[in-house]
Amino acid sequence: MATLLLQDGSIIKGNSFGAIGAYEGEIVFNTSIVGYQEILTDPSYAGQIIVMTYPEIGNYGINNTDFESDKPALLGFVVKNVSQVESHYQSRDTLTQYLKSKNIVALDNIDTRSLVKKIREYGTMAAYITSSDLDVFQINEKLEKLNNFYTKKDIILDVSPKQKYEFNNDGKINMAFIDYGAKKGILNSLAKRGCKLTVFPATVSAQEILEGNFDALFLSNGPGDPANYTFQIAQIKELMGNLPIFGICLGYQLLALAAGASTYKLKYGHRGANHPVFNLENQKVIMTSQNHGYAVDINSITAIMRPTYINLNDRTLEGFEISGQRVYAVQFHPEANPGPKDAEIIFDEWINIARRDIIRINEVKNER
Repeated sequence: MATLLLQDGSIIKGNSFGAIGAYEGEIVFNTSIVGYQEILTDPSYAGQIIVMTYPEIGNYGINNTDFESDKPALLGFVVKNVSQVESHYQSRDTLTQYLKSKNIVALDNIDTRSLVKKIREYGTMAAYITSSDLDVFQINEKLEKLNNFYTKKDIILDVSPKQKYEFNNDGKINMAFIDYGAKKGILNSLAKRGCKLTVFPATVSAQEILEGNFDALFLSNGPGDPANYTFQIAQIKELMGNLPIFGICLGYQLLALAAGASTYKLKYGHRGANHPVFNLENQKVIMTSQNHGYAVDINSITAIMRPTYINLNDRTLEGFEISGQRVYAVQFHPEANPGPKDAEIIFDEWINIARRDIIRINEVKNER
């Protein structure tokens, strides 16, 4: 018998089907019906315990192509029912085998509907997941620790690369890419559109980016509270206006903070592949894939920021532009993985902006 303890005092028993062990983390839920492999390997889940709302998980196993990172960063996985038999021609492993190999504690036989309702009512909270049964003394001890739990302020350093590297050397657009915990799907989406990417760690300085003479800069997704990343915000401020900058998720939040706006923590976040977003320019709705616990305060945006997308569920800001400084950012994931491809066109729009900027710079050089 395994145990899940919540900060609100709830004690939930289930079956262990992952690794032997125990972790404290922030418990969140994801509403996607498919894509558990991409979710498990999304670095933005660093330090978190994921609850899947869809009841049947693991039925198509684990394959070699759907990984979003080489190493999962989450701490625990909670489902209603795990399939012990997988069925897919690309499957190489069962979900159970994969979780054990990556040392991820996982529980099934959990009433996930009731659990998600608790999270929605209480809000995102700390939790303790263990593959063991606990006695009353252990439970009381762990619950006391949960009341003092906090996520590491510099958690992006756990998932950001330690040194720079190149991705897709054949690309024609020379783009710098700051990896705060990026999904591989973003890199692949840019490479597919002709970008040669130099991927930098989260600790890169603005000076190093500027010295690289890049055509554009991309800021990736990642975990944690964006307001904690004061170094990264300061570097972005130095870079704004010097080259086109595009941002997704955490990159979007950091750009907003650099532009003078503020962020706040959502009660239980947006995590799933079914979030409707309204395009303020063409008045159309797109379905999006999202994974974030913080939002940009729409009432704090500065005069230079122009809103571009709004979340239809809660009216939170989902995108903005600063065209005078060539800054373009969205909160959701255009690359999906998992999820709908409605927003993929945003990559095409951004690459066209980068190409126009290259042409403009070359024209200025020729005039000289």
